[in-house]
Amino acid sequence: MGYRTLKSCVDDLRRTRQLIEFNEEVDPYLEIAAVQRRLYAAEAPAVLFTKPKLCQSSGVRFPMLANLFGTEKRVEYIFRDGIEPLRKAMEFAVEMPPKIQIKNAWTLLKSFYYSRFKHVSSTWKPPVLQNRTTLDQLPQLVSWQDDGGAYLTLPQVYTEHPARKGVAHSNLGMYRVQISGNDYILNEECGVHYQIQRGIALHHAEAQRLGESLPVKIFIGGAPCMTLAAIMPLPENVSEILFAGILGQHRIPIINNTGHFLLNELFGIYTEADFCITGTINTEEKTEGPFGDHLGYYSLSHNFPVMKVTSVYHRNDAIFPFTVVGRPPQEDTQFGTFIHRLVGSAVPQKIPGIRAVHAVDAAGVHPLLLAIGRESYLPLDPSRRAAELHTLAHAILGYSQLSLAKYLFLAAEGDDQNLSVNETSQFLQHILRRVNWRTDAHFVTKTTADTLDYTDRELHRGSKLFVTVSGKPRRQLAESLPESLPCKNPRLAMPGVLCAEEIDWNGTFPDEIPLIVLVDDSTEAASSLRNFLWTTFTKSDPASDIRGIGEFIERKHWGCTGALVIDARRKPHHPPELVELPEIARRADRIVEKILSRRGM
Repeated sequence: MGYRTLKSCVDDLRRTRQLIEFNEEVDPYLEIAAVQRRLYAAEAPAVLFTKPKLCQSSGVRFPMLANLFGTEKRVEYIFRDGIEPLRKAMEFAVEMPPKIQIKNAWTLLKSFYYSRFKHVSSTWKPPVLQNRTTLDQLPQLVSWQDDGGAYLTLPQVYTEHPARKGVAHSNLGMYRVQISGNDYILNEECGVHYQIQRGIALHHAEAQRLGESLPVKIFIGGAPCMTLAAIMPLPENVSEILFAGILGQHRIPIINNTGHFLLNELFGIYTEADFCITGTINTEEKTEGPFGDHLGYYSLSHNFPVMKVTSVYHRNDAIFPFTVVGRPPQEDTQFGTFIHRLVGSAVPQKIPGIRAVHAVDAAGVHPLLLAIGRESYLPLDPSRRAAELHTLAHAILGYSQLSLAKYLFLAAEGDDQNLSVNETSQFLQHILRRVNWRTDAHFVTKTTADTLDYTDRELHRGSKLFVTVSGKPRRQLAESLPESLPCKNPRLAMPGVLCAEEIDWNGTFPDEIPLIVLVDDSTEAASSLRNFLWTTFTKSDPASDIRGIGEFIERKHWGCTGALVIDARRKPHHPPELVELPEIARRADRIVEKILSRRGM
């Protein structure tokens, strides 16, 4: 049976020696975030900090929980009871018609039962409503020195469709929440930064159409399945509460609409949460950010909706879980890995012809997508030119959160039986051996983009490149640097891929180098696959930053006769990279050394 509260999870991890308590004071301002980054890198246990430094002397010390999802092994342990039932339930939902084996019938019946939330009355005192507090009494977590204020980094933001109220039409999402700083009125306002194409955006737009405010509840903590559910890329007509119930193997308790208008603020509250913030958002916006984000840069200050805070509740034994985002990999990498395990097979079912899809974490997830698809449109074409792959590429770029992909490389099924989307270097080399830059690169310009991506000069806007290849290899890839290349400080990042700081556009490059990436520091960019992927795909916008040797336009199609060139050098409009302060790094090193010394206790 899954955990029903965060405390029960913490107690079990402590009992199984997967959690360490740290009873010395740690500062939520910069210090504890730097500690978390090191805990994740060291594959350390979860850590419960029992004495976070208080921002006010009158405050309550809420224990702060770090690195809960820090290793794949621990994530699987936490959700051990729900993984297989959820997988079977998702297979049942995807298959049409479903193929049900008798031995799975009982599991599916239980999953259906757990997916139905538990109606709870507010007339008794649910755990989360046991105490009231204010935003300034919560741990004021600031992860990076230029952040605009304190943030909740694992919030579960709950809204209901204004025209179809109720849990069945709810959205639970993990959106950035700034609880102090900037121009927010202390304890009365907080910022809700939601990205485009998210469920809350649809609810907010409908509320505006109806001329209403949108009620919002923000949960912190509770059963771990609720945290995971908040980041699941589910269809808009599927409530994340359904998913959480199956994964957590229990019905999620929610205060039901009893019809008593005086209790309206309490409708939709998840009763086992550790904290709950209630309020509304309307038309007012204020400056939110900057914030050090998961691409490894600061997302800059922009106007986002303001939540007018009504109440802040917490349970008696409240624990404040948090994470830290920054240049990947970080703890959120484990979320992506786990989600792909659960729903990776759903995309091929939803897009016939797609065999596998993988968003590359080291490149920031959304910037780089790898896929394998069927190529059957022209079976008698001896060249096996990509044709069906073009259709599949458009389908991928129009599907759910995959639509935020910036670079998509799509290979034909069957050209290499060992090809895997999970082996990034191998996959890119497969593409580069076969690509014909005269015909295989396709741009989508002036379109929507990830809110956190600043490679285009306009927020929410950018471009995409999809590359489709099919057939036999066209070339061998250079595995060592050829002599006398017309460029500055050339380095080979992988076979066939050259990093350089400048190139002579009139020079000649061998066909064995089909991809050139311009970077600020070629030695650093080519030193590891992780550095190459992060530099190339987080610092370039396809339409703005791609050129080619011998480039041309023919009937509106762009191509080039030589190497494709991606300019991944820093531009003036790019946001700053995330860098730790030296004194914070030294303090964090000392704290982590103490924590890890207790690992064998």
